[in-house]
Amino acid sequence: MTQEVKLDRALGLWSVVLFGLAYMTPMIVFGTFGPLASASQGTTAMAYLLASGAIFLTAISYGVMSKVYPVAGSSYTYARKSLNSNIGFLVGWAILLDYFFLPMVIWLIGAAYLSSAFPNVPVSVWIVGFIVITTLVNIVGVAFASRVNFVLMIVQLAIVAAFVFLAARYVIAASGPGGLVSAAPFFQVNVPLSASVSGAAIAAYSFLGFDAVSTLTEETRDPTRTIPRAILIVALAGGFIFIAAAYVVQLAHPGFEFASVDAAANEIAAKIGGDFFVMIFLATLIVAQFTSGLAAQASVGRLLFAMGRDGVLPTGLFGKLHPRWHTPLINLVLVGVVGLAALWMDVTTSTSFINFGAFLAFTAVNLSVVALYFRNHEMVRARGFVLGVVLPLIAALCDLFLLYNLDSNAKWLGCIWLVLGVAYLAYLTRFFSQAAPELDFVEEAA
Repeated sequence: MTQEVKLDRALGLWSVVLFGLAYMTPMIVFGTFGPLASASQGTTAMAYLLASGAIFLTAISYGVMSKVYPVAGSSYTYARKSLNSNIGFLVGWAILLDYFFLPMVIWLIGAAYLSSAFPNVPVSVWIVGFIVITTLVNIVGVAFASRVNFVLMIVQLAIVAAFVFLAARYVIAASGPGGLVSAAPFFQVNVPLSASVSGAAIAAYSFLGFDAVSTLTEETRDPTRTIPRAILIVALAGGFIFIAAAYVVQLAHPGFEFASVDAAANEIAAKIGGDFFVMIFLATLIVAQFTSGLAAQASVGRLLFAMGRDGVLPTGLFGKLHPRWHTPLINLVLVGVVGLAALWMDVTTSTSFINFGAFLAFTAVNLSVVALYFRNHEMVRARGFVLGVVLPLIAALCDLFLLYNLDSNAKWLGCIWLVLGVAYLAYLTRFFSQAAPELDFVEEAA
């Protein structure tokens, strides 16, 4: 019976790292450059630097927790075991908001780009196409999806490098090699630090998904060593890519005035590389959306599997794996069905409420480290008071600050979703007279 719910351990360190980078989508630095430059008043590199610091502190906590609990489930599992089973349930419920709708947003953005390139093809065709192809790849298995991710990530990173190279060449042609050395993307006398901080709240969205690799714990070889390393590598690599790209692109286009803020990357691509590069850039954006959607759907499928195996969600529906491919087929199909909501939504509406759950989960993971420290957990205690308490608390405050700076729609929708979660939890626990079911660590002994 145990074998029926056992995931295949097929992934090594760099497969997991590529999965995390695919989830984050490095090209998002260009997709959000316009709004970020506007919010930070031209100090995009500083905004990314501030965001990177907050995310890296949280990544350290994720690394600790993935060692303590080397099973699928991510922040949901960590909060349940370290804080309280009911709190853990609500964390899992909150992050479902992010996990469920993130694939839909990714598919919708990809469809929007394709629709602009081929206006005669209905956008619904592109949305359904994204969903069907991505779902089929994920059903076949995570090892196959990993190979697909590897190829697509190489292409995406090549275009990021090309964009940065062309931007640097443009700066050198305009002001000489010395033009590449400037503090302007980080600091400007007439720009208050509060503007860079506001930009950091937007920049942090680019990192969403760095924690997704922890959901692959039960499919990774030597997870207690591999997953913590992968989380830190993904956070550091993402920060380096975002800061470097933002720095050079900001030099190529000083200030924050664009013909269209939302399409700023297209304007800059045409400026530094001409129409041909714009074409390549747009094509790669589509590839990036597919890669990111692949990783996002895989993560939510495995999170639902962990909750279904636990009994928090109906086990007969969510806690089963396909007998041949050993993947949570029903969960993956369900995510695809939810993604069809993109047929009736636009990008602005759909992106307004995917961040609430993520920042709440980040906060819970940091507090989980603190809770284990005061419970005298040997592994956490060995880190000392600064690493076991001070840094996680600072990271939690940073995450709450980012949550506070979400727009009002995101906060309202997030709160409504939490209220529904409390109601379901009350039903599940007979009005809190008993704890929510605990996770069964079927792989922990191994």
